[in-house]
Amino acid sequence: MSIKIVSDSSSNLYGLEGVDYTCAPLKIITARKEYVDTPALDVASMVDEMSRTKGPSSTSCPNVHDWLEAYGDAKEVFAVTITSQLSGSYHSAVQAAEYEEKEVRGRVCVIDSLSAGPEMALLLEKLRELVRASLSFESIREAVLAYRQHTHLLFSLQSLNNLAQNGRVSPAVARLAGVLGIRMIGQASQEGTLQPLHKCRGEKKTLELIFSEMKKNGFAGGRVRIAHCLNPESAGALRQLVLGEYPGSRVCVEPCTGLCSYYAEKGGLMIGYEDAGA
Repeated sequence: MSIKIVSDSSSNLYGLEGVDYTCAPLKIITARKEYVDTPALDVASMVDEMSRTKGPSSTSCPNVHDWLEAYGDAKEVFAVTITSQLSGSYHSAVQAAEYEEKEVRGRVCVIDSLSAGPEMALLLEKLRELVRASLSFESIREAVLAYRQHTHLLFSLQSLNNLAQNGRVSPAVARLAGVLGIRMIGQASQEGTLQPLHKCRGEKKTLELIFSEMKKNGFAGGRVRIAHCLNPESAGALRQLVLGEYPGSRVCVEPCTGLCSYYAEKGGLMIGYEDAGA
């Protein structure tokens, strides 16, 4: 029996080759416009428009119906969501899974990534690997949850405006960063919250601190996904930094999709990576 893999669009992956996969879109909402996080979204235009738009903005996660549509007719499903500490996506996916298991008699495993973006993508790629190995549903669940213990997310942000608007950081901290040109480096904590680590100026120092944090958290070569919001130069420089010390690493550089671009904002980086125990 084939197994379907599903995620919400905070995974930064609209498609996943080689398996049955569906991505449920989140939405970015302003007073003037609603942006749906699908491949049709012009991310650069969205980022530019939002930088010139006054007033509050917010995000909206897939609802129960959206998740049920994403599950489709599959009898076995693995769903990966953005951290439940930042969004209601996980809870909607769980409610849809409960309905699916009761009414359709299917099996759905909903995994709280405790993260977002490229770390979610690592979990999804691991699921693909496990599904294609024809392991049992229970074995896949155990293996991907074990793998989650060995993946991490770091981020570097030049602007904190959208995080502040949605209550993720203090507005005073966001204003200070904007005025002084300070970049914030942080990580997804074990509980799935945003945890600030460093404040610094300059690209070189920022990338060195990111790489230092990766090694501090157990990175010793392996898989790395670097997502950037309109900042391919910094993403490429970080890739070279990683490969310079660990030439055998598998490093992917990719643009942020809609939801990740909204929170990372222009110039932001999100880095998902494995530690040595993966």
